Amino acid sequence: MPLLPTISTSFIVISAIFIAIGWILIAQNKRKQHKYVMITGAVFALSFFILYMSRTIFIGNTSFGGPEDMKIYYTIFLIFHIFLATTGGVFGIVTLILAFKRNISKHRKIGPITSVIWFFTAITGVAVYLLLYVLYEGEHGQNLFQAIFG
Repeated sequence: MPLLPTISTSFIVISAIFIAIGWILIAQNKRKQHKYVMITGAVFALSFFILYMSRTIFIGNTSFGGPEDMKIYYTIFLIFHIFLATTGGVFGIVTLILAFKRNISKHRKIGPITSVIWFFTAITGVAVYLLLYVLYEGEHGQNLFQAIFG
């Protein structure tokens, strides 16, 4: 298993675990602990994003290496995952801003939606990782500089 994709996928799983713990803490009315746990979850999600983008820019993406007849299903699944991740990221930023601005009524409304989106993002992210690096050996593409400058 390749090191960087394994680490970055672990960061997403860890972020989802912290978000789940945050849910439990807020249900127990432990606001201070909830805040720290949710911020930690956000830091792990941001760490994933930084690592993923750095790897994509400097090393390149990995293309699906499975059977050709599965490629369309993988591509549709990947698009769904990217949509979830993007939506979850935007919702996450908005949810954090609402919390930091102490707009708790809106934070309470959007927080559960954000968390559910993030859980599905983590699950689909693990599935993408398994498909690219565990079940099938993906092919490495060009990094950004090779793509631009040949």
